[in-house]
Amino acid sequence: MKIVDEHVEVTETEASGGVKGHNVRYVLGFSLIAVVIVMSAIWIIPALLQP
Repeated sequence: MKIVDEHVEVTETEASGGVKGHNVRYVLGFSLIAVVIVMSAIWIIPALLQP
């Protein structure tokens, strides 16, 4: 990090401040699948139970 004129310049690594893991895509994928299954169950089960 360095100060230039009256503003601060940081590198890309310093600006991100975190680890860019590859497991994020799996968490998002599994979460999406889980939401689709739960929402489908909420919709389908009451429809099947109606006379």
